[in-house]
Parts: sequence; structure tokens; C-alpha cells
Amino acid sequence: MSARPACDRPPAARARRARRALRALWAIPAGRLALTAVGVIAAATALGLFVLWPGDGAVAGSSPGADARGAEVVAVGTDGCRPELGPGCRTLRIELDGRASTATFAGDALTPLPEPGARIRVVPAVPVGAGEGATPPWVFLDYDRRAPLLLLSLLFAVVIVLLARRRGLLALIGLGASLALLATFVVPAILDGRPPIAVALVGAVAILLVTLALAHGASSMTLAAIIGSACTLVLTALLATLAVDAVQLTGLVSEQAFVLRVASDGEIEPQGLLLAGMVIGALGVLDDVTVSQASVVAALRRAAPSMPARTLYAEALRVGRDHLAATVNTLALAYAGAALPILLVFSTVGTSLGDAVNREIVAQEVTALLVGSIGLACAVPLTTAVAVALARRVPTELLGDAHAGHAH
Repeated sequence: MSARPACDRPPAARARRARRALRALWAIPAGRLALTAVGVIAAATALGLFVLWPGDGAVAGSSPGADARGAEVVAVGTDGCRPELGPGCRTLRIELDGRASTATFAGDALTPLPEPGARIRVVPAVPVGAGEGATPPWVFLDYDRRAPLLLLSLLFAVVIVLLARRRGLLALIGLGASLALLATFVVPAILDGRPPIAVALVGAVAILLVTLALAHGASSMTLAAIIGSACTLVLTALLATLAVDAVQLTGLVSEQAFVLRVASDGEIEPQGLLLAGMVIGALGVLDDVTVSQASVVAALRRAAPSMPARTLYAEALRVGRDHLAATVNTLALAYAGAALPILLVFSTVGTSLGDAVNREIVAQEVTALLVGSIGLACAVPLTTAVAVALARRVPTELLGDAHAGHAH
């Protein structure tokens, strides 16, 4: 009977196994060096979190959705609409907190008219120069999509746990920790005027440390993946900075960036936001590449313990090239999908492909794709080299769970 994978052991057993693995790694010079490197990365990240942690001065504007409330549409009419709102205006009779009220629907051509029974979000109306009760007290903001999104999220979680069991649960916990770091550190710190590229880099490494440790435990291959990923993130941040300056991207092509710049009185730099987005975007696929490469090295080492380091590196790199090609293709299609509507708009007005790509709104997507792809390409040989250096010097039982790799 084969041993139970580490991910299927009870939490207490996993913790004991992790402590034993760390002690065993520390007893080996190569393991001690790797643990020291990861310790330095973790300490630098903790220092970055301390220095960049947002205070109470985050930008707090009066956005249209700040006072949004949930309501249900009861009926739709035209009474109460002011002439300046146009022929598409409708008055929605709504139920809000158990009470009957009304809301104005301004007739946005991009938003379908809500029907009775629809769940919507409304905000208080502040009509200029109007007296009390002169207009419906609420204004339609958007449809309320929270309930279906919650159900879809629950379905996602159930499917992941059913298929991946304990490892899937750990992955979901890591995902929750990642979202929590983004919500409690990255976003507030940028709004508080901290340098976006520094915030993104520190936040990305913190997410990396949490998710890899949770999903893969303590092993030499986890250490290799952390070292390779952290080094690649720093390289990607440097490359993104050079690329944005070389391509002369301002980051002001989106309405959101312009609004943030105005709301913060210029404290939030749009170019920095663009750089931060490139770093966070690269993280989305980077951990998959580095963990896979480390797992390939571990699998080859178990299958052929006497394989020379040069051969081990070459064989793992051969697998890494295939994985890299598939990942870059996935990344390219994701960015192409994001830029497709923009390209279609340019095509309808007769803009050539070359001129369309030259426009900043497209050029920033192309730059992000190229920067991310170069970072991924560097991650493969770097992580493979670190993993091989460790795999050749540690016992096979310290390589990590044999089932830890991704299937590709």
C-alpha cells in the first residue's frame, strides 16, 4: 500500500511532518542555504509590509456607489421623470428595506430597463435646485449581482474541494489569503499614496509565500519555487519599469486611472498603477510555472536518483519548454481577448493594425504581455537550476509530495 500523500494527512500530522522536514533541511548545507534565502525573502517582505502598510489617509471620495442600497423592482412607470433626463427615463417603484419607495432610471442605452422582480442597487438622489419630494428619492445604480456571484463562487469552491480534496481546500484558503492581502494591503496602500510598484512587488511576494507554503508544505521543491518566483518577480518589476519608459506609456488611457488621479489630487501615479498591474498579472501564472518546474525536477530525481545534475537540468528544462509554450499562449490569448473590443473599434473607423497597436490603450496590453512572457521565460531556467541544486544534495524524502506537481 502506498503512503498517503501529504495533502491527505490530518493537519496535526502535516504540521509535525513540516517541522521534521525543516529540521532535516537545516541539517544539510544546501537546505540551510535555501532556508536562509527564503528567510531573507520573508524578512524583506515583512519589512516592506510594515513600511508600506496604509495609514488612515487613504483616498476617500464620494463615489456614486458609496451609499448604495439593495432594492427590488415592483413596477415601472414614467411619472416623476424630469424632462432633462430624456425620453428613456422611467420611474421604478421599489421595495427598499421593507418599505415602498421610488427610484429614477435615467435610460442608459447600455443598461436594459429593469423588470418587476429584478434586484437592483440604488443610491440617494440629490437633485440640484429641487425641493423636498420633487423627484424620486433614489436613483438606479446597477443590477444587484451579488447573490448569483455568491452562488457561482460556492459552486466553484464545491467543485474544487470535491475534485482536489484537501489540496483543493488548501488552495482555496490560499486564494482567500491572496484576496485578503489585495483588499487589506495592496489596494489601500496605493490609495494612501504609497509607490504602486513597491506595493505590488511586496504584496505579490507575500501572496507567493502564503499560497506556496499552504498548498505545498515544507520541502526543498517548495523552497526552490519560492526562490525562483521571488527572483522572477523582481526581474519582472525592473523590466516593466524599463519597458513602460521606453514605450512611453502614461497609464492615463482608462477612465478609472483618470478618476483616481483626480480624486487623489495627483498623489496616485497612473504609470505606477500600470506597473503594479503588470507585476500582479505576472504572479497569476508565475507560481504555476515555478511549482511545476520544481515538481518535474523532484519527479526525475526520484525516478533516477543517480542521474547527473547536468542531465537532470536538461531533462527538466525540456519539459519546462513545453509548459512555457502553453503558458505563454494562454497569457497571449488572455491579453488578446481583453484588447479585442478595442481593436474592433479601431477597425470600424479604418485604422490600420499597425496604427491600432501603436495607440496607448492597445500598446499597454502588448507591453504587459511581452513583459509577463519574458518574466515567465526567465523563471523556467532559474527555478530549474535552484531545484536541481537542491535535489542533488537532499534525500528524496525531503523533495516534497510526489503528487504536488501540476498536470500538463
